[in-house]
Formats: sequence, structure tokens, C-alpha cells
Amino acid sequence: MNEISIFLAFSAGLLTFLSPCVLPLIPSWLCVIGGSPMSGTSGTGDNRPKPVARTISFILGFSTAFIILSIVFSVTFNLMGGMFRFINIVSGLIVIILGLNIIFNFFAFLNFEKRFSLKNKPKGITGAFLAGGAFGAGWTPGVGPVLTSILVLAAQNGGIPSAVFYLLFFSAGLGLPFLLAAFSFDAFIRISVKLRRFLPGFQRVCGVLLVLIGVLIISGRYQELSALAARWQPFSSPAL
Repeated sequence: MNEISIFLAFSAGLLTFLSPCVLPLIPSWLCVIGGSPMSGTSGTGDNRPKPVARTISFILGFSTAFIILSIVFSVTFNLMGGMFRFINIVSGLIVIILGLNIIFNFFAFLNFEKRFSLKNKPKGITGAFLAGGAFGAGWTPGVGPVLTSILVLAAQNGGIPSAVFYLLFFSAGLGLPFLLAAFSFDAFIRISVKLRRFLPGFQRVCGVLLVLIGVLIISGRYQELSALAARWQPFSSPAL
């Protein structure tokens, strides 16, 4: 896996965090994880804990769900190894369609959302981990299109280790701002309110990025770009 792939996976996770269906709900998730009510989130005070340990467990939960999905995708694509060109075309088309849908929202069924109901707040680190798994498995509109594109990209560009690596960086891109929000909840509330007017723009950027990746996959240029990036290493010494 090269620097371009790492950057794409991490950026996809970060843009997912900034999507209109994820960012506005982060305070609710943090309050649920920390066992704190949502009332009074506009001010400061000691009544809102910083559930850092539980947030880390929550991040590990959805990262585990993503990694399991990456292994399933990778195994499926490896079983279809004799159809590489066909896989490239189908994969690219899927990524393009998902990217265009993020921009134009013309396929309403792709916005179907399966949420796991949390009637009782998760208890402790184990409960936060399970809640994270539910978030990763069920938050289809906000996470699904970008996640599916990254899964397809990872699966058709290497084996299981490569796919897991992709999803680790995707999870890092999604989880790092989550963790920062838990460290400084009040500052996050203030910043997220200011960011809301930019969310449609972030979403369009994400969609355009996916469309470009899809075109590169169909044309076979993504593999060439990856190979070129792997050969070009700023710190590599010339062969003697």
C-alpha cells in the first residue's frame, strides 16, 4: 500500500466524519457513550464528562466492523481473480455511481438507513465497543457510500492484509476527529456549529473524489498511479 492509497483512505474517513448526516449527530453519540444527557450542551460545566476511554472503545468497535467487512470483500474479490478486467469495470462503476449519488442524491434507496436502537445507554467500555460496532454496521447514509467505495478499492488492489490496512486508515480518518471531540467537547460544539454551513461542500468534494477514483479504476490508471507512487520514494537511495 502506497502513500496515495493511505491518503485516499484517511481522507475518505475524515470527509465521512464531516458529512451532513454524521457531524451533527456526533454530540449525541458522545453523550450516549459518556452517559451524559444532551441538555445544556451549549454551555460549559463539569456535568459533561470527557469519555475518552469509552470513545476509544467506540472507535475500536466501528473499526473492527469495517475491518471484518474488508476481509469479506477481499476474499470475495480474490475468488473472482480470473475476471480482473471485469472486476475493474464493475468496481469503477460502483464507485462512480456512489460518488454521483453523494453529489446529486438521485438514488433514494441508497439513503436507506438501518440504525441499531440504543434504548439503554451503553455501559462501560464493553458497551461503547458494541455501540461502535452498531455505528459501523448500521449508519448507511453517512458512512455506507464512502465505506463501500473504499472497500471496493481495497479489495481489488491487493489481498487481505492490504484491505485491512486500507480500513485501518479509513477508521483513523473517521476516529481521530471523534477522539478530539471527546477531549474537548465544548470546543467541538462551537466549531461544529460554524462548520455546518460548509457540510454540503464537504459532501460534494467527497462525491467528486469518488467519481475520479472510479474513473481511474475503470481505465486501469489507478493501478499505474499506485505503482508509480510505490517506485517514487523521496528517501530511497539510488541503487549502487
